[in-house]
This record gives sequence, C-alpha cells and structure tokens, in this order.
Amino acid sequence: MKPYEITNIIIDDDFAVEEYVTTEFIHQNLNYSITFKKADLEIINCWVFKDGTSLPANVSDEMIESIREDVKKKI
Repeated sequence: MKPYEITNIIIDDDFAVEEYVTTEFIHQNLNYSITFKKADLEIINCWVFKDGTSLPANVSDEMIESIREDVKKKI
C-alpha cells in the first residue's frame, strides 16, 4: 500500500509555452500539491496545505518518484 492517496490530477495544456500537471494527494492526513512540467515531469513546485495556508513541502525523493510514476500512467 502506498503512503499517499492521489485525489486529483489537473493537466494544464492551454499554456502557449509549457504544459503542466498538478497532482493533489493526501499523506499523513495532510493535503499536498505537486506541479510537474508535462513534457518531462520535472518538479516545478510542491506545497502542503496546513492551517488555512500553503507552505513549501518537504517530500521524500522516493515518494516523488512514486507519484511521478502514477502520473505517467494516467497521462
């Protein structure tokens, strides 16, 4: 079982230059969001939503790679 649950994937393909994929997920009862470049799934940003605000998130490389693989399968 994975330590996170993906709740939403948003593909932003209306941009003129770059396309992005934002993945929302839950990990340890906190909501997170990671935005990747669609072309190569390079991380653009990663946030955790806590106490009504967003903060830069510290997500392990292993979890990011697992999420990246899940995103590849869905796009």
